[in-house]
Amino acid sequence: MTLTPPPLSNDCFALPQGVNWTPVDEALALLRGRLWPVTGAEAVSLSEAPGRVLAEDAIALRSNPPQPNTAVDGYGFAGGRSEGAHVMPLVAGRAAAGVPFNGAVPPGQAIRILTGAALPEGVDTVILEEDVRTDGVSVAFYGPLKSGANTRKAGEDVAAGDVILPAGRVLTPADLALASATGLAELLVRKPLRVAVISTGDELVEPGAAAGLGQVYDANRPMLLALIQQFGFQTVDMGRIKDDRAALGEALDQAAAQADVILTSGGASAGDEDHVSALLREAGAMQEWRIALKPGRPLALGMWQGTPVFGLPGNPVAALVCTLVFARPAMGLMAGAGWAEPQGFEVPAAFAKRKKPGRREYLRARMRAGRAEVFKSEGSGRISGLSWAEGLVELPDGAAEIAPGDPVRFIPFASFGMG
Repeated sequence: MTLTPPPLSNDCFALPQGVNWTPVDEALALLRGRLWPVTGAEAVSLSEAPGRVLAEDAIALRSNPPQPNTAVDGYGFAGGRSEGAHVMPLVAGRAAAGVPFNGAVPPGQAIRILTGAALPEGVDTVILEEDVRTDGVSVAFYGPLKSGANTRKAGEDVAAGDVILPAGRVLTPADLALASATGLAELLVRKPLRVAVISTGDELVEPGAAAGLGQVYDANRPMLLALIQQFGFQTVDMGRIKDDRAALGEALDQAAAQADVILTSGGASAGDEDHVSALLREAGAMQEWRIALKPGRPLALGMWQGTPVFGLPGNPVAALVCTLVFARPAMGLMAGAGWAEPQGFEVPAAFAKRKKPGRREYLRARMRAGRAEVFKSEGSGRISGLSWAEGLVELPDGAAEIAPGDPVRFIPFASFGMG
């Protein structure tokens, strides 16, 4: 079975008329409402399924447990027992996991039974072996004991025909245990989202290469490629492109042919050398979202030959924040995993800050001694703060004055899918 998703339209990123600065929540709602899964589907074995996205609900073929069984080692018989002493003769043989007893246990008699064994006919209750004495012929114990004690019912975990895993779930090792236990050998999953990464700028050189005056090493591409891998997507490294419109257009052509989404960094504003935004405008599919957040400049969104393009800021700090806040949930949606809201936690601040109204702010932060520390500088050029941080403190759109001990929202990087 193969899913064929519809193409995205060239105007899917268009903002309503009259919009100037877009609040973060409105921008996220627009993205969520205008994107959908773009990947096909394929059947894979369970060993190939970790980290993949389910394309359809997984249905149990078999109940778990498949038949009534015992939860303990002990002795099985029919019915509970009242208070007082009880002595019961043992039938010959035993029941063990994978080696069922071939026969029925008569009323008033007991059988040796081991953990996981299917309950023989005539057995619905098990007493722990620690609670009995036996001479190999009979067992003796004290009641009371409820009928059904220490047993599991057939299908009490999952019944055949149940939906065990919903479409859109990113499969975990525990999911594969459940699928296997209920009789599934393969699952229909989405093909991995292919994400192309392009760095732009004459000033960029490869890490380790000789850097001349005014040149900097390309920090964004290694960061973005690693992020994409952690998100579970397939990377398409398109390299560095100089500030040359023709070369960039050719790179976008190649990226669109190989990927489902394109991430660019740099060249997304409106300057003379901002060729990403210029090319998207020429293609008639460019939207510059002036989003009210810090750090970050306008986020360029567009389509290139039917492939969505996220034009990220060239500054690594802003590029990371925009990727986590905007591109990551959008790509999850396009990958078929749905829109993922990052899980934040209210914690005491270990810092003081006065914030003006008008923009949502994301501060590089980490937790120490139960409080959120923020990096010593908010400068968006301080890349060391990204390595120092373990997450982001999110400050609301309005004005705020924070004193040590005040509650703030801390979002660990793991909540964004970043290790």
